[in-house]
Order: sequence, then C-alpha cells, then structure tokens
Amino acid sequence: MSKRTFLIVCDSVGIGEAPDAAQFNDLGSHTLRHTALAKEGISLPTLEHMGLGMIDAIPGVKPISQPQSYYGKMEEVSAGKDTMTGHWELMGLHIETPFKTFTDTGFPSSLLEALAAFSKRPILGNKAASGTEILDELGEEHLQSGGLIVYTSADSVLQIAAHEEVVPLEDLYAVCAYAREITREEPYTLGRIIARPFLGTPGAFKRTANRKDYALKPYGKTTLDYLKDAEYDVIALGKIKDIYDGEGITRSIKHPTNEEGMDNLIALAQTDFNGLAFINLVDFDALYGHRRDALGYHEALEVFDRQLQELLPHLKADDWLIITADHGNDPTHHGTDHTREYVPLIIHSPNFTQGQSLGTLRSFASLARTISDRYGVKNTGHGTSVFATLK
Repeated sequence: MSKRTFLIVCDSVGIGEAPDAAQFNDLGSHTLRHTALAKEGISLPTLEHMGLGMIDAIPGVKPISQPQSYYGKMEEVSAGKDTMTGHWELMGLHIETPFKTFTDTGFPSSLLEALAAFSKRPILGNKAASGTEILDELGEEHLQSGGLIVYTSADSVLQIAAHEEVVPLEDLYAVCAYAREITREEPYTLGRIIARPFLGTPGAFKRTANRKDYALKPYGKTTLDYLKDAEYDVIALGKIKDIYDGEGITRSIKHPTNEEGMDNLIALAQTDFNGLAFINLVDFDALYGHRRDALGYHEALEVFDRQLQELLPHLKADDWLIITADHGNDPTHHGTDHTREYVPLIIHSPNFTQGQSLGTLRSFASLARTISDRYGVKNTGHGTSVFATLK
C-alpha cells in the first residue's frame, strides 16, 4: 500500500524572532503577525482549524481547543538564514559554515574581473535587485553594450541576465558554469549561480523559461537520498530540485507561481505514488517579503489558505500533509533581507484522532528525522523525531 507525504514549504513564512535573532539584526521580526496586521487581521480558516493560532498569536487567526492537526514551531540551528541553509536543515543537515551573501556590498572586483575575462564582455549591475526591476534599469544598456547583467539577492546567489538575441544561450550557460566552478569555495562560497535569459524590448522585457541553476550539492546525504535509496518516490515541485542540485530526487515538476504550484500539488494528490511530494512556494519570499510588500504577502497567504482547503478532500486516510517554512522574511522589517525566525510546523492526516502541541523543536532537522521514521529509512543523526507522538 502506498504511503504518501505532502510537504509544503511556504518560503519565508516565519512565526516570530528566533532566540539568536539579535545576532542577525532581526529582533522584533514576526512575518506572520506583521503581515496579518497589514489589514488589521488575516483570514486563514483552513490553517486556523489545523492549529496555526495555537502556535503564536496572529491577528485574525483564532486559537481553537481541538485543532485537527499536530502543531508547533522549529528553531533553525545552522549558521545562516538563507534558502539553501533552511532547506538543507529541513532534510537533516546541520550547516556550520554559512554561505556567503553579497547583498549589501555587491560582488568583489576579483570575481567580476574573472567573469569579464572569461566572457569577453563588460559587467553591468553588481548589486542586490529584483530580477524584473534590474531588466528595466539595465536592459537597454545591455542591448547596446552586450554586457552581462550581474546581480544578487538576500540569498547566497549570483544571477546573470542576458538577452537571448544578444548573448546566445550556450554562451550564457558557459559563463554560469564557469562562475559555478570558481565560487565553490573561499573567498566566495556561493550557494547558487542562476542563468536568467530574457527577451523583448525596453519597457517590455520578459524572462524566458530557459533559466538554468547551478547549485552546490548538499554537504552530505539527506533524508531525500535515503528515501530514494529505499525506492520511494521523491517528487520535487518548484525550485526544490535546484536547491538540492537534483540529489535524492526521482521526479521534478516546475511551476512559475504559488497558485500554479498548488494546482500541481492538488493534481498530484489525485494520482498514486509512494513517498514524498515536496513543494516550495517561493512567491511569499521573492514577490512580497524581499519587496517589503505586506499587503501582497497578506493576499498571497489568504489565496494559499483557500487552495489548501481544495487539497484536503484529495488526501487519503493515511496521507500526511506537512506545512512549514525555511526562514522568515518579515515585510515590515528594515532592509530587504530574510529574518531569523522560528518556522511553523503543522502535521495533518485524516487518520489523526486528535491534534496536540508539539512544542518547540530544536533544529529544522527534526522534520527530516520524523519523515525518516515514518518510512523506516536511515536518518542523518540531527534533530528529534516526533513520529511516536503522531497517532
């Protein structure tokens, strides 16, 4: 009999400052609460019935006495608050050396000079920016000069944008592959290199589907690997495959938006598989958190809650649905960086007879260890399993 688990990472949906938030300049951050306050409260009835309001006070989300699910929060223990660190810890790793970010300073001249020498093209940009905004700013100059548009974000990432009619795709990919090789270790140690091809004319530039990611491989085996080794399905939706550089993945499904991602997950729930379906919903982070758009974040959460309700009827009796996050990104906080926060943890199944609090779990890897126990596969040794509690 198949054993299905649906794991949803709501990218950046944190639930209050972590104990070490001061070290990250993130005291006072609370993504969910402050987003709810953008409209004096938020309507999340599906998550409410699963116990979200029992984890912490969120305006508009009531605490209920008999939630349908197990609920709690997890504390990140790895040295970083970026996407890869959070996701790698969720699947059982402990990252002791943080990936480098260049959000505030841009990349060192030594790296830019190496890219220029390899590509024989000038370098434009070199700052943290939205992928669409930087095309509006530098796209016309790129068309005139042929220079590569280099930019970053709050993550450990170097992105290179180029018009497909100016820089052939194979040339852009070659530059990105070269960038990957020279940034694996100190002094750069970047998590991902991303090729960002686009088309169009000034005022109407549009990124194409030919994006290509060059990620680091996880530093050790994760629960994904152990599931795959045991011949379980590991279905990656959204950017999950890229985050783990394909390691431990048996199948991948792309989606451009949160809503299409949830549509894909709902469709997948109507099929038979045996293992883990693992989705990242990046819009919360990329479109609203980094852009400090609290109203947009608010609306996106309410849309997600409605789609979550659409998913529930398709769960089989012994399915698990897990909802969590990888870090915070409080849209009311200073700057545009991620925020060091606890992440919510909700574990739901039609089979569960009575939900209860899981308290605060130290290490996101507690989730990986719990999943390992559910499937009877090896664990990474990090985190604390709550599998025996779930009944």
